[in-house]
Amino acid sequence: MAGAEGVHSFVIDLPDQAAALALAGEAEVTLHRLEALSSATLVLRGLQLVIQGKAEQLERASALVELLRPLWLEGQSVGAMDLQTAQAALDSGTGTEYRALSNRVLARSLSGKLLRPRTVGQRTYVEAIEQHDLTLALGPAGTGKTLLATVQAVRMLNERQVERLILTRPAVEAGERLGFLPGDLQQKVDPYLRPLYDALHSLLGADRTTALLERGVIEVAPLAYMRGRTLADAFVIVDEAQNTTAAQMRMVLTRLGENSRMVVTGDPSQVDLPAHQVSGLSEAARVLDGVEGVAICTLTSADVVRHPLVQRVVLAYARLDAERRGEGPR
Repeated sequence: MAGAEGVHSFVIDLPDQAAALALAGEAEVTLHRLEALSSATLVLRGLQLVIQGKAEQLERASALVELLRPLWLEGQSVGAMDLQTAQAALDSGTGTEYRALSNRVLARSLSGKLLRPRTVGQRTYVEAIEQHDLTLALGPAGTGKTLLATVQAVRMLNERQVERLILTRPAVEAGERLGFLPGDLQQKVDPYLRPLYDALHSLLGADRTTALLERGVIEVAPLAYMRGRTLADAFVIVDEAQNTTAAQMRMVLTRLGENSRMVVTGDPSQVDLPAHQVSGLSEAARVLDGVEGVAICTLTSADVVRHPLVQRVVLAYARLDAERRGEGPR
């Protein structure tokens, strides 16, 4: 319907109160964000969303709401990152691919949140894990490398495709050494493994995670513990692999045993090794490119699904790295 000065209105009917609340957000924060992205006016009237604005504003706002339909239709709250990924899909012309992501529900967290790939790059990563015995995932912080691998690992464990989960990472951080940390060895390495524990707790809960750890079904250990072992009937995740040396990477890759799957994740831009050491992850990505049974996935800033600011931070540092390499400003 057209009004004065070319202002139009469009109404979207919502199925129930849960969908209305999920779309509006607390204190209607999601509607305000949609207004900022489209320059349209959005008003919730009972179970009707009324969108007002000029034709192009109306079209953009309604397209964003439709891209987000799988979320609010299920009563899943629409967050800032959902808006960002929907906006990116709309601007890049990949709306069809984005809508298809709604069909790739991987699991449900204990809080009831549906866990699914949120970008096309993440979907490619998930499919690579499903189709290959070894997957290398390279990308910046916030692209879901560890969480998606852990979701797939827990799913395969629950479906009895594997008998145990092994999560490991090198105990290397910038400016820190294990010897200076308090406590016994386990207490020293636990802070390095915290992201893996957090992912398990969100999927299984603290009590079940603890029980599975005590039974040895789940093992969370520093990379050094993998030497000399054969990891059979297991889903192995090697996290923060940019901090492995070339020798460590070769060692852990050759631990893979029968009926096992391995995912190696890392961010090549955040290497904490001494300057003279080559990152085992970067070398493995070069050496294994094209090897049968191996998938190499490169995620980018477009796949960042943390706070929207993280994507801008990643891009800013990417420009800095390019300038230092002599490529000039982008």
